[in-house]
Amino acid sequence: KNRRKIWPLAGAPMIKVLFFAKIREVLGTEGLEFDYDENYATIEDIRDEVCKEEGEVFEEVLCATNVIVSRNHKVADLATPIEDGDEIAFYPPVSGG
Repeated sequence: KNRRKIWPLAGAPMIKVLFFAKIREVLGTEGLEFDYDENYATIEDIRDEVCKEEGEVFEEVLCATNVIVSRNHKVADLATPIEDGDEIAFYPPVSGG
C-alpha cells in the first residue's frame, strides 16, 4: 500500500486527500496521504486509488454523482490534473435555503 493515515515528514512527495462534513463522518477519517506516483494523472485516478485501498464504503461515498471535489482549495472536476504536493478534498453537496 502506498498510503498513510498519518501525515509524513515534510518534504516527502505526496498527495493529501481530505474529507469534509458528512463525508468525513461516514468514512471515519479526516484524510489520507498517498505517496506521489506519476500514474496519478487526475483527481479521478487518486479517487479510484482511495476506493481501491479503502474499500466499498469509500467507493459508495466518493463516487456519488453529487460529491464536490477541489484541488488546492479551488473547485475542480474529476478530469483535473494533479501534481506532487496537491491537496485534494471531497465535500458533500451544498444545500441552502
